[in-house]
Order: sequence, then structure tokens, then C-alpha cells
Amino acid sequence: MRDPCLPMPAGPAPRRASRTMRVAWGARSVRVGGGAPVVVQSMTNTDTADVAATAAQAGALARAGSELVRITVNTPAAAAAVAAIRERLDRMGVDVPLVGDFHYNGHKLLTQYPDCAQALSKYRINPGNVGTGRTRDDNFAQMIEVACRHGKPVRIGVNWGSLDQSLLARLMDENAARAQPWDAREVMREALVASAIDSARRAEQLGLPGDAICLSAKVSSVQDLISVYRDLAARCDWPLHLGLTEAGMGSKGIVASTAAMAVLLQLGIGDTIRVSLTPEPGGDRTREVVVAQASRGGCASRCRPGNSAIRASNRCRSR
Repeated sequence: MRDPCLPMPAGPAPRRASRTMRVAWGARSVRVGGGAPVVVQSMTNTDTADVAATAAQAGALARAGSELVRITVNTPAAAAAVAAIRERLDRMGVDVPLVGDFHYNGHKLLTQYPDCAQALSKYRINPGNVGTGRTRDDNFAQMIEVACRHGKPVRIGVNWGSLDQSLLARLMDENAARAQPWDAREVMREALVASAIDSARRAEQLGLPGDAICLSAKVSSVQDLISVYRDLAARCDWPLHLGLTEAGMGSKGIVASTAAMAVLLQLGIGDTIRVSLTPEPGGDRTREVVVAQASRGGCASRCRPGNSAIRASNRCRSR
């Protein structure tokens, strides 16, 4: 039992131990997890098919301090532009690794545009929107096989708004049979965690190395996000990407994102973060990088797994 006369510990909890993912381009290698400092990343909001605009914004985000930059790859035109964006960034002297964000047709784009698959340093796959039933399994497998072929790591990112409906239905049925059923939000949170972990295990079965996987589980509520990530952190050792989906514009988005991330980082949870701000008209996209850098500040970004948080050691002088 803790001595009540000892001062309360100050500082964050030890960082959660996790595997180490490496996201690389050329000589640049960004470590995610495994005790590395929390990595800040961001995302462009340009039309990826516009090579000049996307390269310019990716460069600005990198110069602002973003260590990874994600771009949407949602159409054949976008996929065809990725290699040119990478080439232009290289000519600009910007070696930030690019992450491809895929939805619905990623299995086709990665297969049909091998230059895109190679130019990206990491893929983001949402298992909830790659199809249903056998089609979902085949499409997911196809994307993982491309990642294995090109030696690329993958973030398996599940989302509150695009959950695997068959998994959710099964969990709802199981919940109905409980003597004391959970409420609907608890079942939804369990579905998020189960989808992420099951998909990661499936990726490993398909040949993706365990240290080439990162997980995320996005929701739009601060309290739900904290609950989901505490559960996810306790049930796996893959690195975790933190982010609040649909955080909002301006101060609303900043407060919501930092409130959630501050709690999780203080608990030692989180290996890479992105603050998803809806840009104000004419606003600077790099603002999300500045907010993310501030959110990771302090010991929470630097403590190594197994290190103790800062602890006071003076005993009280009178009893």
C-alpha cells in the first residue's frame, strides 16, 4: 500500500512497450513505436492528381515539422500522380516519407499502378471499406500482398463510421445473449478494437511482418477515443496511431484533439499522432502540425518503455 505521506508521483506513466515500425524513404528512416519519440504526421487536402499542388503542400507540412505526410489515393488519376509527387519532393530536397490513404478501390490501384505502390513508404488500409464477405477478405489480402512485395509497412485504421457490419452484427447478437448486456456504445467500442486486432492478425497470416503493422481506431468522441485506445493498448503490442476523426474547425478541433491525446500520452499510450483539423477558408494547413507538436510535448513523448515516470522521493517531514 502506498505511504500516504509520500508526495504523489509527477509526470507521465512509462511508455507502453510496443514493436518498432520503420517508415523509410531513401536514407530517411522514421521509427514508430519501440520507445522512439512520438512521431507527428499530417495529411494533405489537395487533389492528389494535381502533382504541383500536392508536392508543394507536402513540402510545407514537412518543413513545419511533420515527419510523415499522408496523401489520398482514391482514383486512377491520383495513383498515377504519386510517383511524380515523390520525384518532385526529392528534387525539392524533401525526403519526408509519403503514406497512401486507400479506400474501397485500394486493391485495384496498388495492383494497377506499381509505381505508386513503390513510391509510397506506407499504406493506410481501412478493413471496414474494402468490401463485404469473401470480397472483403480477397481485397484485403490483395493489398497486404502488395505491401509484402514492395516491403512496405501498413497502418490498419478502423473507423467508427465504417465498421465491418458483419462483425458488428455478430457482437450485437452475442451481447443480446448476455445475462447483463452491455450498452450499444460499449459494443461499438469492442467492435472497433476487435476489427483492428483481427485484421492485424490476418495481415500477419498473409505474410506481413509483425513489425510492419501499426493500428488506429478513430472515433469522434473524446471519451470514446480514450476508452478504445486504453483497451487496444492492453490487448496488443503493435504501435498505435492516435487521432480524433472529425475533430472540427479552429479552436473546437484543437481542444477536442488535444484533450484526448493529452490523456492518452500521459498514460504512456500512443506512438504517432495526427491532429485532424478542418481548415478554415484560406487557412494554413500547417497549423495541424504545430498543434500536434504541442500535444506531444513534455516527457510523454520521450519516456522509454520500462522507465519510471518522474517520482518524488522526499518523505513528509511530520506524521
